[in-house]
Amino acid sequence: MSNNDAAASPAPRVPLWNIANVLTVSRLIMVPLFVWFMFLDGTGWQLASFAVFVLAAVTDRIDGELARRHNLVTDFGKIADPIADKALTGAALVVLSIQGDLWWWVTVAILAREWGITALRFAVIRYGVMPASRGGKLKTVLQIVAISIYLFPLHLFPFTAAFVWLAHLTMGLALAVTLWSGAVYVVDAVRLARKKEKKGEDPA
Repeated sequence: MSNNDAAASPAPRVPLWNIANVLTVSRLIMVPLFVWFMFLDGTGWQLASFAVFVLAAVTDRIDGELARRHNLVTDFGKIADPIADKALTGAALVVLSIQGDLWWWVTVAILAREWGITALRFAVIRYGVMPASRGGKLKTVLQIVAISIYLFPLHLFPFTAAFVWLAHLTMGLALAVTLWSGAVYVVDAVRLARKKEKKGEDPA
């Protein structure tokens, strides 16, 4: 085969059920287990819910690295990965608010942004898939750190109030970045749609 033939040959198709996507789906499966642990009483169950949450959050980091490093990026992963993140953090925020550890207005504001941007992604998917931005990744990290502090049994520490305020401060920063990155997504979606329409491409 000549070099020209090799260059002209299509790239190998990435299988849908690769290790990165399997980890993403496993994160979704862990969400109900995590919620169940959160409603059980006792320090042991608190530690269990914390451990499941952290494990699920770690898979988010791992599946992204695997997908990029081994060329396993798929459209399914681009959509399912942020949905899995939102399911995990959203469930945690709602339960924390139910249990009185987090203000409801914070949870509502974050969830409105998260699911609103998810709906926007589906709305513009005919123009192209919008991958996670740096701002989106930063807000996810901040949300995970803040939620992790809330989840850990802080009564085991002598300065519980200080850790509670640290959780509030981190969540406040996460909220600010969440809303800012949401605005950036809206701008990017409008630009993507206008760019395709300007080229005269049929979105269907």
